[in-house]
Amino acid sequence: MGNPPSPGMGSSRRRSQRIFAQVPIVIRGEGNPALPLQEETQTLVINAHGALVLLATKVTQGQKLIVKHKRTQEEQECRVVYMGPAEGGKTQVGIEFAVANPGFWHVSFPPTDWTPHHEDAKARPH
Repeated sequence: MGNPPSPGMGSSRRRSQRIFAQVPIVIRGEGNPALPLQEETQTLVINAHGALVLLATKVTQGQKLIVKHKRTQEEQECRVVYMGPAEGGKTQVGIEFAVANPGFWHVSFPPTDWTPHHEDAKARPH
């Protein structure tokens, strides 16, 4: 068996570095027509192309959503690209922005070739 897909991505090729960060967000969209989706949650992982979040509301692969950054009130259209394991009644969901928006999260992402050995990495005292 192969490796499972990377969270938030449909392929194993990473387009931007991931950062583990808990950013408060609101996810909106049309789930069940009788019960529109709006859920407050937070990110688990972010990147320039989207995020991995935990949702209690059921969503489907390819479903269009709106993510709202609670601190800045900015909104970004996205779609569900990954459905992961459930944790405590919530499911890990990878969302991808309709258009890459690295500024949405208001963090600086490291370059794609960054490693702890990269020249820009700070040396730790031994």
